[in-house]
Amino acid sequence: MVITMATPTSQISCFSASNDTLLSSSPFKSLKLPLFWPWQKVKMGPLSVSPMGFGTWAWGNQLLWGYQQGMDSELQRTFNLAVENGINLFDTADSYGTGRLNGQSEKLLGKFIREFQGPEKVRDNIVIATKFAAYPWRLTPGQLVNACKSSLERMEIEQIGIGQLHWSTANYAPPQELALWDGLVAMYEKVQFSLLSIGEDQMDIKNICDSLGIRLISYSPLGLGMLTGKYTPSNLPRGPRGLLFSQIIPGLDPLLNSLREIAQRRQKTVPQVAINWCICKGTIPIPGVKSVRQAEENLGALGWRLTSDELLQLEDSARKSPRKMIQNIFQTR
Repeated sequence: MVITMATPTSQISCFSASNDTLLSSSPFKSLKLPLFWPWQKVKMGPLSVSPMGFGTWAWGNQLLWGYQQGMDSELQRTFNLAVENGINLFDTADSYGTGRLNGQSEKLLGKFIREFQGPEKVRDNIVIATKFAAYPWRLTPGQLVNACKSSLERMEIEQIGIGQLHWSTANYAPPQELALWDGLVAMYEKVQFSLLSIGEDQMDIKNICDSLGIRLISYSPLGLGMLTGKYTPSNLPRGPRGLLFSQIIPGLDPLLNSLREIAQRRQKTVPQVAINWCICKGTIPIPGVKSVRQAEENLGALGWRLTSDELLQLEDSARKSPRKMIQNIFQTR
């Protein structure tokens, strides 16, 4: 799994979530941050999902995110907190998890769903969006169907809410692309979309999706962590992310300063403002979570909206950044 995944992704909707709300089943006992209304849902094709989902890339990835199996209990608490507070969309992939832990994200997600102690209707309304890697040996529609079956087995569930092609092979293996498309029965677009990756390509795709009534899932809304405000040129994360951050963060002052200014004025945090921008642009962001603290902070991005002037301020500051997020190597020409 490369760290610069920013490709349009095909999705199939495999079942419809019911419209039951969480009004009577979300005590919000453990949160003190601003929350969104538990009955607030948005339409994604036939599905009703929370206006923000949570990503699980870190659940099993040792190389980029430092995962250790001792973290599983914290991840389960994080999952429970999210579901209890109205989040019903979780994003995963069959390639999430490094080495022998390949598929660990799906396994953990399935386990946490089965062991969730809340109301059954809440558990039944959880929507899983998983992605099937375009491995070189997946050359036929049937192989993609088998990949879907394997994901179902790992999660021990009967149906997947949204199935996605993890990346396109059109640039380097067009015949494989056609075969994999034939393995999907309906399409939505999913792209990296954040203040750090905003550009002509992203906006063109979003405009096309808007015209077709397709809602974008925007992954990496915090730019792999660069838009959290906690990293500087002298304080970088370890591993591959540090190399990427060192190339981009030195030019992010205009954007980060605007995020901090708005966050202070709104009594929010920098990540909450960055996520809320994605929501205000009509997308469903899926920030990654690997701790209760992160889940609590991300939930605080809901229940309010940036003003039009604040949106323009952030977008103007983003354009002043000399470097954008590196895009997907499979897609970039």
